[in-house]
Amino acid sequence: MGLPVEALAREVGGGGVEFPLAAAARDGEDLPVDVEERDRRFAEMAERQARFMFRVAHGLLRSVQDAEDAVQEALLKLYRTDGWLRMEDEKAFLARTVWRVGLNVMARRPRLTEGLEDEAGREFAAAGGSAEESLVEHDERALLRRLIEALPEELRQPLVLSAIEEMTSREVSIAMGIPEGTVRTRVMRARAELKRRFEGMRAAKNGERR
Repeated sequence: MGLPVEALAREVGGGGVEFPLAAAARDGEDLPVDVEERDRRFAEMAERQARFMFRVAHGLLRSVQDAEDAVQEALLKLYRTDGWLRMEDEKAFLARTVWRVGLNVMARRPRLTEGLEDEAGREFAAAGGSAEESLVEHDERALLRRLIEALPEELRQPLVLSAIEEMTSREVSIAMGIPEGTVRTRVMRARAELKRRFEGMRAAKNGERR
C-alpha cells in the first residue's frame, strides 16, 4: 500500500518523505485496519490543508523553498504523533504547527548582513527621472516587496499574511497566536509605515534633483 500523502508531500515539499508505516507496508508487512484508516484520514487532512499551511509558512519565511520545507517538516511531525487526531479546530491546529516549524527554519537561516530598507533606498535613489518613472523602470512590485521585507517582523508578518497571502484576520491571529484586534492594528501600522518610508524615499530623491 502506498500512502496518498507521500505524493502530496512530494508536491508540496519538493522532495520525497519516507513515512514509516508506508515503508513497512512496502516491505511486505501487514498493517492493521485501524492504521490504514489513520493513514487515510491523515492523507485527506493533508490534502485539504496543505495549501493553507504553505501560505502560512511563506508569509513568515518569504521563500518558496523554505516554506515547502516547513510544510513538509510539519506534516512529517504530525504524522509521527496522534495529536492531530484530537484537534478541535483543524485550521488553527495546523496553522500553529507550521508557524512553529517556520520559526525554527527561520532561526536556522543565516542572517542578512545588509538592511533591506537600505538596499531599497539605494535602488530608488539610483533611478533617474521622477519618482513615478523610477517606480515603473525599476518594477513597482519589486520595490514594494523590498520595503515590506524591511518592516519590523511584528508588522511585516501580519501584513504579508493578510495582504499577500490573503488570509483573514482570524486566520492570521490563529497562526501568530495573537488577538484578532492586534492583527488589525498591526496591519494598519504596517501600511502607515510603508507609506511613510516610500514618501521619505521620494522626498530624498526630489531633494537630490534640486
